[in-house]
Amino acid sequence: MKLLDAFDIVRGDVIAFIGAGGKTSTLVNLGYELAEAGWRVTATTTTWMKEDQLVLIPQSVPMEDGVQAISAGLNQYRFVFLYDHIRDGEVYGPPPEYISQLMDTLDSDVLLIEADCANGLPLKAPYAREPIIPAETTLVVPTASVSVLGQELNEENVYNAQAIMDRYGFIEDARVKSPWVAQVLRDEKLGLHGVPKKARVMVLLNQVTSHGYARARARLIARLTLRSPRVNGVVIGSVRSAEPIYEVQRPVGAVVLAAGMSSRMGQPKMLMPWTQKKTIIEHVIEQLILARVDYITVVTGGHATEVKQKAEKMGVETTYNPLYRTGEMLSSLQAGLEALPDHVAATLVVLGDQPRIQPRVVNQVMMAYAEGTGKIIAPSYQKRRGHPILIDRRYWQEILSLPRDGSLRDVINTHADEITYVNVDTDSVLRDVDTPDDYSQERRQAGLGG
Repeated sequence: MKLLDAFDIVRGDVIAFIGAGGKTSTLVNLGYELAEAGWRVTATTTTWMKEDQLVLIPQSVPMEDGVQAISAGLNQYRFVFLYDHIRDGEVYGPPPEYISQLMDTLDSDVLLIEADCANGLPLKAPYAREPIIPAETTLVVPTASVSVLGQELNEENVYNAQAIMDRYGFIEDARVKSPWVAQVLRDEKLGLHGVPKKARVMVLLNQVTSHGYARARARLIARLTLRSPRVNGVVIGSVRSAEPIYEVQRPVGAVVLAAGMSSRMGQPKMLMPWTQKKTIIEHVIEQLILARVDYITVVTGGHATEVKQKAEKMGVETTYNPLYRTGEMLSSLQAGLEALPDHVAATLVVLGDQPRIQPRVVNQVMMAYAEGTGKIIAPSYQKRRGHPILIDRRYWQEILSLPRDGSLRDVINTHADEITYVNVDTDSVLRDVDTPDDYSQERRQAGLGG
Protein backbone atom coordinates (compact mmCIF):
# COMPACT_ATOMS: atom_id res chain seq x y z
CA MET A 1 0.00 0.00 0.00
CA LYS A 2 1.27 3.49 -0.80
CA LEU A 3 1.59 6.22 1.80
CA LEU A 4 -0.86 8.49 -0.01
CA ASP A 5 -3.52 5.76 0.13
CA ALA A 6 -2.83 4.84 3.75
CA PHE A 7 -3.19 8.45 4.90
CA ASP A 8 -6.30 9.12 2.74
CA ILE A 9 -4.75 12.34 1.42
CA VAL A 10 -6.84 14.76 -0.64
CA ARG A 11 -5.83 17.87 -2.56
CA GLY A 12 -5.66 20.86 -0.27
CA ASP A 13 -4.34 18.91 2.72
CA VAL A 14 -1.77 20.49 5.02
CA ILE A 15 0.09 17.58 6.61
CA ALA A 16 2.30 17.89 9.70
CA PHE A 17 4.72 15.13 10.70
CA ILE A 18 5.57 14.96 14.39
CA GLY A 19 7.16 12.51 16.81
CA ALA A 20 10.22 10.38 16.08
CA GLY A 21 11.51 7.45 14.11
CA GLY A 22 11.03 8.43 10.48
CA LYS A 23 9.40 11.84 10.00
CA THR A 24 11.78 13.05 7.30
CA SER A 25 11.78 9.74 5.41
CA THR A 26 7.99 9.70 5.46
CA LEU A 27 7.72 13.28 4.25
CA VAL A 28 10.21 12.70 1.43
CA ASN A 29 8.75 9.38 0.28
CA LEU A 30 5.21 10.73 0.40
CA GLY A 31 6.32 13.77 -1.58
CA TYR A 32 7.73 11.55 -4.34
CA GLU A 33 4.59 9.40 -4.39
CA LEU A 34 2.38 12.44 -4.82
CA ALA A 35 4.66 14.00 -7.44
CA GLU A 36 4.68 10.76 -9.43
CA ALA A 37 0.87 10.78 -9.26
CA GLY A 38 0.89 14.24 -10.89
CA TRP A 39 0.43 16.37 -7.77
CA ARG A 40 2.29 19.62 -7.12
CA VAL A 41 3.93 19.20 -3.72
CA THR A 42 5.41 21.88 -1.47
CA ALA A 43 7.32 20.89 1.67
CA THR A 44 8.78 22.91 4.51
CA THR A 45 9.58 22.78 8.22
CA THR A 46 8.39 24.81 11.20
CA THR A 47 11.48 23.80 13.12
CA TRP A 48 14.83 22.83 11.53
CA MET A 49 16.44 20.08 9.50
CA LYS A 50 20.00 19.08 8.69
CA GLU A 51 21.23 20.84 5.55
CA ASP A 52 22.41 17.55 4.01
CA GLN A 53 18.80 16.32 3.97
CA LEU A 54 17.92 18.85 1.26
CA VAL A 55 19.55 16.57 -1.31
CA LEU A 56 16.67 14.14 -0.73
CA ILE A 57 14.21 16.57 -2.37
CA PRO A 58 14.34 17.49 -6.10
CA GLN A 59 14.62 21.24 -5.47
CA SER A 60 14.87 23.60 -2.52
CA VAL A 61 13.94 27.27 -2.80
CA PRO A 62 14.53 30.09 -0.28
CA MET A 63 11.46 32.16 0.56
CA GLU A 64 13.20 35.33 -0.56
CA ASP A 65 13.17 34.05 -4.17
CA GLY A 66 9.43 34.66 -4.22
CA VAL A 67 6.30 32.88 -5.37
CA GLN A 68 7.26 32.84 -9.05
CA ALA A 69 10.48 30.92 -8.35
CA ILE A 70 8.59 28.41 -6.21
CA SER A 71 5.95 27.98 -8.92
CA ALA A 72 8.65 27.49 -11.54
CA GLY A 73 10.21 24.79 -9.37
CA LEU A 74 6.85 23.06 -9.06
CA ASN A 75 6.40 23.23 -12.83
CA GLN A 76 9.73 21.52 -13.39
CA TYR A 77 10.06 19.12 -10.46
CA ARG A 78 6.55 18.88 -8.91
CA PHE A 79 8.20 18.55 -5.48
CA VAL A 80 9.86 21.60 -3.90
CA PHE A 81 11.17 22.33 -0.40
CA LEU A 82 10.72 25.89 0.86
CA TYR A 83 13.00 27.32 3.56
CA ASP A 84 13.71 30.63 5.25
CA HIS A 85 17.48 30.44 5.84
CA ILE A 86 20.41 28.08 6.43
CA ARG A 87 22.76 28.55 9.37
CA ASP A 88 25.57 26.33 10.70
CA GLY A 89 24.43 23.35 8.61
CA GLU A 90 20.81 23.61 9.70
CA VAL A 91 17.83 24.55 7.52
CA TYR A 92 15.10 26.67 9.08
CA GLY A 93 11.60 27.02 7.70
CA PRO A 94 9.28 30.02 7.59
CA PRO A 95 7.44 31.17 10.72
CA PRO A 96 4.25 29.16 11.37
CA GLU A 97 2.11 32.23 10.76
CA TYR A 98 3.43 32.29 7.20
CA ILE A 99 1.71 28.98 6.41
CA SER A 100 -1.70 30.53 5.69
CA GLN A 101 -0.05 32.94 3.27
CA LEU A 102 1.66 30.04 1.56
CA MET A 103 -1.67 28.29 1.09
CA ASP A 104 -3.18 31.39 -0.49
CA THR A 105 -0.32 32.18 -2.88
CA LEU A 106 1.24 28.90 -3.97
CA ASP A 107 -0.23 26.84 -6.79
CA SER A 108 0.52 23.52 -5.11
CA ASP A 109 -1.89 20.68 -4.31
CA VAL A 110 -0.58 19.74 -0.89
CA LEU A 111 1.76 21.11 1.78
CA LEU A 112 3.99 18.74 3.79
CA ILE A 113 5.50 20.05 7.03
CA GLU A 114 8.16 18.59 9.29
CA ALA A 115 6.85 20.08 12.52
CA ASP A 116 9.03 18.39 15.11
CA CYS A 117 12.54 17.15 15.83
CA ALA A 118 13.81 14.12 17.72
CA ASN A 119 17.57 13.95 17.07
CA GLY A 120 17.21 10.68 15.18
CA LEU A 121 15.71 8.76 18.12
CA PRO A 122 12.85 6.24 17.68
CA LEU A 123 10.37 7.65 20.25
CA LYS A 124 9.82 11.04 21.81
CA ALA A 125 7.90 13.02 24.35
CA PRO A 126 7.74 16.71 23.49
CA TYR A 127 9.07 19.58 25.51
CA ALA A 128 6.68 22.44 26.33
CA ARG A 129 7.08 24.31 23.03
CA GLU A 130 7.04 21.23 20.81
CA PRO A 131 5.83 20.38 18.27
CA ILE A 132 5.12 23.47 16.15
CA ILE A 133 1.96 22.58 14.22
CA PRO A 134 0.29 25.33 12.18
CA ALA A 135 -3.38 25.96 12.94
CA GLU A 136 -4.22 25.32 9.26
CA THR A 137 -3.04 21.70 9.47
CA THR A 138 -5.65 19.19 8.29
CA LEU A 139 -3.73 15.97 8.96
CA VAL A 140 -1.21 15.23 11.71
CA VAL A 141 1.02 12.14 11.53
CA PRO A 142 2.58 11.27 14.92
CA THR A 143 5.42 8.84 14.20
CA ALA A 144 7.33 6.25 16.22
CA SER A 145 9.69 3.42 15.35
CA VAL A 146 9.11 -0.04 16.80
CA SER A 147 12.90 -0.33 17.05
CA VAL A 148 12.47 1.32 20.46
CA LEU A 149 10.91 -1.86 21.87
CA GLY A 150 13.28 -3.54 24.30
CA GLN A 151 15.58 -0.55 24.51
CA GLU A 152 16.28 1.07 27.86
CA LEU A 153 14.08 4.03 28.71
CA ASN A 154 16.57 6.85 29.03
CA GLU A 155 17.69 10.00 27.26
CA GLU A 156 20.12 8.03 25.10
CA ASN A 157 17.33 6.02 23.47
CA VAL A 158 14.20 8.15 23.88
CA TYR A 159 13.86 11.89 23.27
CA ASN A 160 12.80 13.56 26.53
CA ALA A 161 12.44 10.22 28.29
CA GLN A 162 12.13 12.04 31.61
CA ALA A 163 8.69 13.38 30.64
CA ILE A 164 7.45 9.82 30.06
CA MET A 165 8.86 8.63 33.39
CA ASP A 166 7.36 11.60 35.22
CA ARG A 167 3.92 11.08 33.69
CA TYR A 168 3.62 7.32 34.12
CA GLY A 169 6.04 6.47 36.89
CA PHE A 170 8.17 4.24 34.68
CA ILE A 171 11.64 3.43 35.99
CA GLU A 172 14.70 4.77 34.22
CA ASP A 173 16.53 2.14 32.14
CA ALA A 174 13.52 -0.21 32.19
CA ARG A 175 12.98 -1.93 28.85
CA VAL A 176 10.40 -0.18 26.66
CA LYS A 177 7.23 -2.26 26.20
CA SER A 178 4.54 -2.16 23.51
CA PRO A 179 1.82 -0.68 25.77
CA TRP A 180 4.19 2.14 26.78
CA VAL A 181 4.58 3.21 23.16
CA ALA A 182 0.80 3.26 22.74
CA GLN A 183 0.39 5.29 25.93
CA VAL A 184 2.79 7.93 24.67
CA LEU A 185 1.26 8.11 21.18
CA ARG A 186 -2.34 8.54 22.36
CA ASP A 187 -1.58 10.89 25.26
CA GLU A 188 -2.94 14.42 24.76
CA LYS A 189 0.03 15.83 26.68
CA LEU A 190 2.68 13.75 24.91
CA GLY A 191 2.16 12.19 21.47
CA LEU A 192 -0.87 14.35 20.64
CA HIS A 193 0.40 17.54 22.25
CA GLY A 194 -0.43 20.62 20.17
CA VAL A 195 -2.57 18.83 17.58
CA PRO A 196 -5.29 21.19 16.25
CA LYS A 197 -8.78 20.07 17.25
CA LYS A 198 -10.07 19.84 13.68
CA ALA A 199 -7.10 17.93 12.26
CA ARG A 200 -7.31 14.23 11.48
CA VAL A 201 -4.73 12.08 13.27
CA MET A 202 -3.08 9.10 11.56
CA VAL A 203 -0.32 7.56 13.68
CA LEU A 204 2.58 5.90 11.86
CA LEU A 205 4.43 2.90 13.33
CA ASN A 206 7.62 2.71 11.31
CA GLN A 207 10.42 0.16 10.78
CA VAL A 208 8.06 -2.80 11.14
CA THR A 209 8.97 -6.06 9.41
CA SER A 210 6.35 -7.43 7.05
CA HIS A 211 5.96 -10.72 8.92
CA GLY A 212 6.57 -12.22 12.31
CA TYR A 213 6.53 -11.06 15.88
CA ALA A 214 7.45 -7.42 15.18
CA ARG A 215 4.33 -6.95 13.06
CA ALA A 216 2.19 -8.60 15.73
CA ARG A 217 3.59 -6.22 18.34
CA ALA A 218 2.98 -3.26 16.05
CA ARG A 219 -0.63 -4.40 15.67
CA LEU A 220 -0.96 -4.55 19.46
CA ILE A 221 0.41 -1.00 19.75
CA ALA A 222 -2.08 0.09 17.10
CA ARG A 223 -5.09 -1.41 18.87
CA LEU A 224 -4.04 0.17 22.17
CA THR A 225 -3.41 3.54 20.50
CA LEU A 226 -6.89 3.46 18.96
CA ARG A 227 -8.39 3.55 22.44
CA SER A 228 -8.13 7.31 22.03
CA PRO A 229 -11.11 8.64 20.05
CA ARG A 230 -8.74 11.35 18.82
CA VAL A 231 -6.84 8.85 16.66
CA ASN A 232 -8.42 8.12 13.27
CA GLY A 233 -6.09 5.29 12.34
CA VAL A 234 -2.69 3.68 12.84
CA VAL A 235 -0.52 3.03 9.78
CA ILE A 236 1.89 0.08 10.05
CA GLY A 237 4.86 -0.36 7.75
CA SER A 238 8.42 0.54 6.85
CA VAL A 239 8.54 3.78 4.86
CA ARG A 240 11.81 3.03 3.10
CA SER A 241 10.43 -0.14 1.52
CA ALA A 242 9.18 -0.28 -2.07
CA GLU A 243 5.68 -1.04 -0.75
CA PRO A 244 5.89 0.94 2.48
CA ILE A 245 2.57 0.19 4.22
CA TYR A 246 1.32 -3.25 5.23
CA GLU A 247 -1.92 -2.31 6.92
CA VAL A 248 -3.93 0.54 8.42
CA GLN A 249 -5.72 -0.21 11.65
CA ARG A 250 -8.83 1.92 12.10
CA PRO A 251 -11.60 1.91 14.72
CA VAL A 252 -14.11 -0.72 13.65
CA GLY A 253 -17.54 -1.04 15.22
CA ALA A 254 -20.23 -3.69 15.15
CA VAL A 255 -23.97 -3.18 14.87
CA VAL A 256 -25.63 -6.29 16.30
CA LEU A 257 -29.18 -6.62 14.98
CA ALA A 258 -31.25 -7.99 17.86
CA ALA A 259 -34.60 -6.21 17.54
CA GLY A 260 -36.68 -9.02 16.01
CA MET A 261 -39.91 -10.39 17.49
CA SER A 262 -38.93 -14.06 17.00
CA SER A 263 -42.45 -14.85 15.82
CA ARG A 264 -41.48 -18.16 14.23
CA MET A 265 -39.64 -19.34 17.34
CA GLY A 266 -42.46 -18.89 19.81
CA GLN A 267 -40.02 -17.30 22.26
CA PRO A 268 -37.28 -14.62 22.16
CA LYS A 269 -34.58 -16.42 20.16
CA MET A 270 -31.76 -14.07 21.20
CA LEU A 271 -32.51 -15.02 24.82
CA MET A 272 -32.51 -18.77 24.25
CA PRO A 273 -29.64 -20.67 25.89
CA TRP A 274 -26.59 -21.40 23.78
CA THR A 275 -23.96 -22.58 26.23
CA GLN A 276 -24.61 -23.53 29.83
CA LYS A 277 -24.01 -19.98 31.02
CA LYS A 278 -24.81 -17.76 28.03
CA THR A 279 -27.74 -16.96 25.81
CA ILE A 280 -27.42 -16.58 22.04
CA ILE A 281 -27.04 -12.79 22.22
CA GLU A 282 -24.43 -13.04 24.97
CA HIS A 283 -22.48 -15.60 22.96
CA VAL A 284 -22.55 -13.43 19.81
CA ILE A 285 -21.30 -10.43 21.78
CA GLU A 286 -18.56 -12.53 23.38
CA GLN A 287 -17.26 -13.58 19.96
CA LEU A 288 -17.02 -9.94 18.88
CA ILE A 289 -15.16 -9.06 22.07
CA LEU A 290 -12.73 -11.95 21.47
CA ALA A 291 -12.19 -10.59 17.95
CA ARG A 292 -11.25 -7.22 19.52
CA VAL A 293 -13.94 -5.19 17.80
CA ASP A 294 -13.54 -1.64 19.09
CA TYR A 295 -17.17 -0.54 19.54
CA ILE A 296 -20.23 -2.75 19.80
CA THR A 297 -23.82 -1.54 19.85
CA VAL A 298 -26.75 -3.96 20.14
CA VAL A 299 -29.96 -2.74 18.52
CA THR A 300 -33.00 -3.75 20.54
CA GLY A 301 -36.70 -3.76 19.76
CA GLY A 302 -38.83 -6.73 20.73
CA HIS A 303 -38.00 -7.90 24.26
CA ALA A 304 -35.81 -4.80 24.54
CA THR A 305 -35.49 -4.80 28.33
CA GLU A 306 -34.24 -8.38 28.55
CA VAL A 307 -31.85 -8.03 25.59
CA LYS A 308 -30.52 -4.76 27.01
CA GLN A 309 -29.82 -6.39 30.36
CA LYS A 310 -27.85 -9.20 28.72
CA ALA A 311 -25.87 -6.80 26.52
CA GLU A 312 -25.01 -4.37 29.29
CA LYS A 313 -23.89 -7.27 31.46
CA MET A 314 -21.35 -7.96 28.69
CA GLY A 315 -20.20 -4.33 28.87
CA VAL A 316 -21.54 -3.12 25.51
CA GLU A 317 -23.92 -0.34 24.51
CA THR A 318 -27.48 -0.77 23.29
CA THR A 319 -29.78 1.41 21.22
CA TYR A 320 -33.54 1.02 20.87
CA ASN A 321 -35.20 0.90 17.46
CA PRO A 322 -38.76 2.27 17.79
CA LEU A 323 -39.55 1.09 14.24
CA TYR A 324 -38.64 -2.53 14.88
CA ARG A 325 -42.18 -3.83 14.25
CA THR A 326 -42.50 -2.36 10.75
CA GLY A 327 -39.04 -1.27 9.70
CA GLU A 328 -37.45 -4.67 9.13
CA MET A 329 -33.68 -5.07 9.37
CA LEU A 330 -32.95 -1.74 7.65
CA SER A 331 -34.44 0.40 10.41
CA SER A 332 -32.35 -1.43 13.01
CA LEU A 333 -29.20 -1.00 10.97
CA GLN A 334 -29.93 2.71 10.56
CA ALA A 335 -30.46 3.06 14.31
CA GLY A 336 -27.20 1.24 14.98
CA LEU A 337 -25.17 3.36 12.55
CA GLU A 338 -26.47 6.56 14.13
CA ALA A 339 -25.47 5.29 17.57
CA LEU A 340 -21.81 4.60 16.72
CA PRO A 341 -19.16 7.19 17.72
CA ASP A 342 -18.14 9.70 15.04
CA HIS A 343 -14.58 8.46 14.72
CA VAL A 344 -15.51 4.84 13.92
CA ALA A 345 -14.28 4.19 10.38
CA ALA A 346 -16.32 1.11 9.50
CA THR A 347 -18.85 -1.24 11.00
CA LEU A 348 -19.59 -4.93 10.92
CA VAL A 349 -23.23 -5.76 10.31
CA VAL A 350 -23.80 -8.67 12.68
CA LEU A 351 -26.90 -10.83 12.98
CA GLY A 352 -27.90 -11.24 16.61
CA ASP A 353 -29.21 -14.73 15.86
CA GLN A 354 -26.01 -16.05 14.25
CA PRO A 355 -24.61 -17.98 17.21
CA ARG A 356 -21.86 -19.83 15.32
CA ILE A 357 -20.10 -16.59 14.43
CA GLN A 358 -16.37 -17.11 14.96
CA PRO A 359 -13.69 -14.59 16.05
CA ARG A 360 -11.24 -15.87 13.43
CA VAL A 361 -13.75 -15.12 10.65
CA VAL A 362 -14.38 -11.65 12.07
CA ASN A 363 -10.62 -11.13 12.17
CA GLN A 364 -10.26 -12.26 8.55
CA VAL A 365 -12.82 -9.65 7.50
CA MET A 366 -11.23 -6.88 9.58
CA MET A 367 -7.72 -7.74 8.37
CA ALA A 368 -8.81 -7.54 4.73
CA TYR A 369 -10.09 -4.04 5.51
CA ALA A 370 -6.86 -3.09 7.32
CA GLU A 371 -4.75 -4.27 4.39
CA GLY A 372 -6.68 -2.00 2.05
CA THR A 373 -8.27 -4.67 -0.14
CA GLY A 374 -11.64 -2.91 -0.16
CA LYS A 375 -14.19 -0.74 1.62
CA ILE A 376 -16.96 -3.36 1.68
CA ILE A 377 -15.72 -6.75 2.90
CA ALA A 378 -17.91 -9.85 3.01
CA PRO A 379 -17.14 -13.45 4.01
CA SER A 380 -17.85 -16.02 1.33
CA TYR A 381 -18.46 -19.74 1.78
CA GLN A 382 -18.54 -21.76 -1.45
CA LYS A 383 -19.22 -18.55 -3.40
CA ARG A 384 -22.17 -17.56 -1.20
CA ARG A 385 -22.03 -14.23 0.61
CA GLY A 386 -22.56 -14.31 4.35
CA HIS A 387 -22.33 -12.22 7.53
CA PRO A 388 -20.84 -10.26 9.14
CA ILE A 389 -20.34 -7.74 6.34
CA LEU A 390 -17.96 -4.85 6.98
CA ILE A 391 -19.00 -1.48 5.53
CA ASP A 392 -16.79 1.61 5.46
CA ARG A 393 -18.27 4.88 6.72
CA ARG A 394 -18.27 6.36 3.21
CA TYR A 395 -21.36 4.22 2.46
CA TRP A 396 -23.28 4.91 5.66
CA GLN A 397 -25.12 7.97 4.38
CA GLU A 398 -26.48 5.93 1.48
CA ILE A 399 -27.82 3.39 3.96
CA LEU A 400 -29.28 6.08 6.22
CA SER A 401 -31.00 7.69 3.21
CA LEU A 402 -32.76 4.51 2.08
CA PRO A 403 -36.60 4.59 2.20
CA ARG A 404 -38.48 2.42 4.67
CA ASP A 405 -39.10 -0.27 2.08
CA GLY A 406 -35.41 -0.39 1.14
CA SER A 407 -32.76 -2.82 2.34
CA LEU A 408 -29.03 -3.03 2.86
CA ARG A 409 -28.92 -5.17 -0.27
CA ASP A 410 -29.82 -2.09 -2.34
CA VAL A 411 -26.56 -0.38 -1.38
CA ILE A 412 -24.53 -3.58 -1.58
CA ASN A 413 -25.79 -4.28 -5.10
CA THR A 414 -25.13 -0.69 -6.20
CA HIS A 415 -21.49 -1.16 -5.23
CA ALA A 416 -21.18 -4.81 -6.20
CA ASP A 417 -17.94 -4.19 -8.10
CA GLU A 418 -16.39 -2.66 -4.97
CA ILE A 419 -16.97 -5.66 -2.69
CA THR A 420 -14.01 -7.72 -1.54
CA TYR A 421 -14.85 -11.32 -0.70
CA VAL A 422 -12.92 -13.23 1.93
CA ASN A 423 -13.13 -16.97 1.42
CA VAL A 424 -13.82 -18.82 4.68
CA ASP A 425 -13.96 -22.52 5.50
CA THR A 426 -17.13 -22.52 7.58
CA ASP A 427 -20.80 -22.27 6.65
CA SER A 428 -21.45 -20.41 9.92
CA VAL A 429 -21.40 -17.18 7.91
CA LEU A 430 -24.54 -18.32 6.10
CA ARG A 431 -26.51 -19.64 9.07
CA ASP A 432 -28.81 -17.94 11.53
CA VAL A 433 -31.66 -19.08 13.76
CA ASP A 434 -35.19 -18.47 12.44
CA THR A 435 -37.02 -21.65 13.45
CA PRO A 436 -36.82 -24.32 16.16
CA ASP A 437 -35.29 -26.66 13.58
CA ASP A 438 -32.59 -24.06 12.83
CA TYR A 439 -31.85 -23.79 16.54
CA SER A 440 -31.45 -27.56 16.95
CA GLN A 441 -29.32 -27.87 13.82
CA GLU A 442 -27.01 -25.00 14.80
CA ARG A 443 -26.49 -26.49 18.24
CA ARG A 444 -25.59 -29.85 16.71
CA GLN A 445 -23.16 -28.13 14.33
CA ALA A 446 -21.56 -26.40 17.30
CA GLY A 447 -21.24 -29.68 19.19
CA LEU A 448 -23.75 -28.63 21.83
CA GLY A 449 -26.41 -31.27 21.21
CA GLY A 450 -29.82 -30.85 19.55
